[in-house]
Amino acid sequence: MRKLLAVLFVLFLPATARAQAPVFADYFTGDAMRIDLYQIGDAKQDVVTLDQIYKEGAWPGPRSALIDPFGYGRYAVKVYDAATKKLIYSRGFDCMFGEYKTTKPALDGVKRVFQRSVRVPWPKQPIVFAIDLRDRQNVFHQLFSRTIDPNDYHIIKETVNAGDWVYEALKNGDPRNKVDLAFIAEGYTAEDRDKFKADVDRAMGWLFSYEPYKHLKSGFNVYGVFRPSPERAMDEPRQGVFRKTVLHASFNAFDTDRYMLVEEGHRLREIAAEVPCDTIVVLVNSRRYGGGGIYNDYCITTVDSERSRAVFIHEFGHNFAGLADEYYTSDVAYNDFYPKGVEPLEPNITALLDPKHVKWADLVSPGVSIPTEYGKDRTEALQAERQKNRRARTKELADAKANNASEAEIKRIEAKYAELDKPIAARLDEVRKQYADLVGKVGAFEGAGYASNGLYRPAWYCIMISNPKDEFCPVCQRAIERMIQHYAGTDQ
Repeated sequence: MRKLLAVLFVLFLPATARAQAPVFADYFTGDAMRIDLYQIGDAKQDVVTLDQIYKEGAWPGPRSALIDPFGYGRYAVKVYDAATKKLIYSRGFDCMFGEYKTTKPALDGVKRVFQRSVRVPWPKQPIVFAIDLRDRQNVFHQLFSRTIDPNDYHIIKETVNAGDWVYEALKNGDPRNKVDLAFIAEGYTAEDRDKFKADVDRAMGWLFSYEPYKHLKSGFNVYGVFRPSPERAMDEPRQGVFRKTVLHASFNAFDTDRYMLVEEGHRLREIAAEVPCDTIVVLVNSRRYGGGGIYNDYCITTVDSERSRAVFIHEFGHNFAGLADEYYTSDVAYNDFYPKGVEPLEPNITALLDPKHVKWADLVSPGVSIPTEYGKDRTEALQAERQKNRRARTKELADAKANNASEAEIKRIEAKYAELDKPIAARLDEVRKQYADLVGKVGAFEGAGYASNGLYRPAWYCIMISNPKDEFCPVCQRAIERMIQHYAGTDQ
């Protein structure tokens, strides 16, 4: 299985990358280096500054394919051999600051500071460590660079063992040839350790019930790291609820109530370093619905909501595989997140600048037109009518209750709006039936990436938008599979 994955992965690399690929043993020792950074700025300014450098345990990542083959992420870490200036390691990523730059406060010039940690293989000789940033045309420009000598006595080389409880939930082999997934506890008190263990098992069960994770389960190692919090759950600023927790997880990220993130990025990476770790999931001990996910950084979800399973699988798609949000009608804080006329980096959305060569052309279903007509305009008009009625219903009910209306009057209002909704629901059903043969097929469906027009997704339904069949579309499945293959390849 491992050899097959390695062969498949190498096929995805351009010939030039295969021919010039750096050999791990020529440049790296086998340990890991963690570099803690701060990002400071607003929509116009992006400043990176170095905080600390740490020596960690064994490097768990791939030792082949050291140069990023995916091209995802608005940022990239790049490592050059200082003597020869040769690029010897690179990896794309996204971060909280990258999202903040598109929000109204950032556009208004409000500067903020965010933590970010990156890990690279430990070098044998001095390196030039750089962070590159893409411009609005997705062209990289160097944002930060620093020469790092691995023998520098300023580098912190203390043990990574902080005494936290570690749970080895799944062990399939050498971390160097597996996806090493670390679940980190947030908002669990000391008395909740057994619950955290059960939640890790539950989340692991969710993950491996979906393809392609299901048939590639042998490519994973899974760990849990438990550091108790003084209090349960997380902060909910709009509700006036604040909890003392290890990572200070909070809803209302970028002023979006359901969006939860962690700003203690350095501490998160310090905890994760206690186990081999390629990707991080923060489990929050709460019943509330919500979470978040950032590519090649981490994802976070509550564990006891009725929708926790769906949130986790969706957000892990962002974090692990670089998948974009395919929805476009939801309230988000971003402004012009995807510039018009520029092809998005993510594998599952497109600006369709060249309809004859859509990025997933080889997966397009026979007979499906590009772009794909699926009754979008009629559906949106009907949904707008439905939302208008729902707003009127909410107001009328609120007014009635404020005036101490009788139970009979409340039921009358409910019945009135239920009757108004029936013809709308019937017409929506007609549209869905007209295009029912498109369900499960791949095309280019307009509406994705927070934009109703100009961005397209591969399928009508997918977990990255919503899916009655509770599965990823073929394009997202392939993107996930390729990422698993990246981590599960054999050594050089």
